[in-house]
Amino acid sequence: MIAFLEGRVAEKGAGRAVLDVGGVGYEVLAPASTVAKLPAIGRSARLLTRLHVREDQMTLYGFATAEERTLFDLLVQVNGVGPKVALSFLSVLAPEAIRRAVAGGDVAALTVVPGVGKKLAERVLVELRDKLGGEAVPLAGPLADVREALLSLGLSAQEASEALAGLDGDRPVEELLREALRRVGRG
Repeated sequence: MIAFLEGRVAEKGAGRAVLDVGGVGYEVLAPASTVAKLPAIGRSARLLTRLHVREDQMTLYGFATAEERTLFDLLVQVNGVGPKVALSFLSVLAPEAIRRAVAGGDVAALTVVPGVGKKLAERVLVELRDKLGGEAVPLAGPLADVREALLSLGLSAQEASEALAGLDGDRPVEELLREALRRVGRG
């Protein structure tokens, strides 16, 4: 397994880069956001990688962060999502946006990805919900607003779910947020 590559950026373009590592050029397919973060050609860069082996080819996929690589690994485990569709997810949506969509059961947020229809988006939600800490039923109203606030403050989906467990959604958002923050020790 090739965990990462570190070398000089030899080429970069739409969804791909070539890193010169010790005189060998490694072509790496990557999300558009990762390619955009790479330094100029000739500068040193480091990409976390995942090697995908098929009968007729070996392909390296590259990521700027460990979170991107982890989400890629989870997405390719979903029936109907191959490496290219997983890269599309990461090119269109930030990792936290994918986590929020899965946790909140938001099919529409996932169907903005090219090649992802409603059925595939629903399958992603079902298969990743437990792995990403989502609820069985999406939240609505003030509790949904509080959840968004907690996620934007850096809490994981699981931490946000635990902080919201048992809260009465009939109170104002500000009170609910204070109570949730107290529960996680940040308030």
